[in-house]
Amino acid sequence: MKKELDLKQLFYRYKEGAIRHRYITNNHIEPLLKKLDSNFVVTIAGYSVNKLPIYGIKMGSGNKKVLIWSQMHGNESTTTKSIFDIFNSLSDSRLSYVLKSCTLLIIPILNPDGALAYTRQNANHIDLNRDAQNISQPESIVLRKVFDDFQPNICFNLHGQRTIFSSGSTNTSATISFLSPSQDEECTVTETRKIAMEVIATMNDVLQEYIPNQVGRYDDAFNINCVGDSFQSENVPTILFEAGHSIKDYSREVTRKYIYMSLLSALITIASNDALGLNYSTYFNIPENKKLFYDIIIRNAKIVEKENECILDIAIQFDEVLANNKVNFQPKIKDFGDLSKFYGHKTIDANKQLIKLANGSPLKVGSQIDFVLIDNKLFSLKLVNN
Repeated sequence: MKKELDLKQLFYRYKEGAIRHRYITNNHIEPLLKKLDSNFVVTIAGYSVNKLPIYGIKMGSGNKKVLIWSQMHGNESTTTKSIFDIFNSLSDSRLSYVLKSCTLLIIPILNPDGALAYTRQNANHIDLNRDAQNISQPESIVLRKVFDDFQPNICFNLHGQRTIFSSGSTNTSATISFLSPSQDEECTVTETRKIAMEVIATMNDVLQEYIPNQVGRYDDAFNINCVGDSFQSENVPTILFEAGHSIKDYSREVTRKYIYMSLLSALITIASNDALGLNYSTYFNIPENKKLFYDIIIRNAKIVEKENECILDIAIQFDEVLANNKVNFQPKIKDFGDLSKFYGHKTIDANKQLIKLANGSPLKVGSQIDFVLIDNKLFSLKLVNN
């Protein structure tokens, strides 16, 4: 890592202000693509199910070829924002060696139909990240053709993860997660995986300075239908990036910064090193993700049903709902009972006071719940200013 570069300062200098929050589509990025200078070659790599263009942006002249794609899942947009922050940064003369050493090919939105509808799947209701072998969808065909034609030396597979993940078994959210996918059923630590692991370990070293103990590692169970596992099985090092949750950051603007730092530090590592894969062991020091978080937990709530009293915890999870071109967060009951082994991004202690749903409905998993009454006092569960 080039120590003279302050990645946080670079982010604030080059952050692309025209895109923010969670809803990012072709309509948002097309004006930005038109503004790119001659160092960027913008092409249409293909088309989606609904004939929306899938853009590819190529830059650099080096022999280290890096393929990056984002929004394979249409509702996972944080990494797309960071890509445009990276585009702006590459104009900085201090990073010129990255483009001399590397050639980058970036697909900012692989699933433009899913992005427009704010869905994980494409317009045919197919998860593109389970289509690596069948290659049944137009978007999968595009990615495969780009991969075959470009013949990358390393791939970055950019995603977003839900708020449920903790870094290990701690009361700490996994703000960023990584994975060097397996390339066989035995999860063998191959030479290919070691290259991805070393780059991840370098990114983790950087992130620990800013978000200590908030980096997670995904389980590496092998699934050849996943794109990362599939490309890795063809001996092309592939890194899964997952943009997760930071405190009160449901717009993912804080996480965006850490994805930016991760991407830039990874590119610097690749550009600066001709031999990767020897210093991979600290990858295994990154704690594996657990699913230990809910968005809200109401603790010690007294419930009366059919004249029976009980004290329990209530878990609330937000559904992401697109309305009027904005993603809103709808609170719903996810679980109730003894939730002492779980954590809340927000915790309300009912202190064994009687709790009622504001609309008078019974406690039920899946119920929409904007407000609760605790000892006849109204508490809002809605997000504010996010």
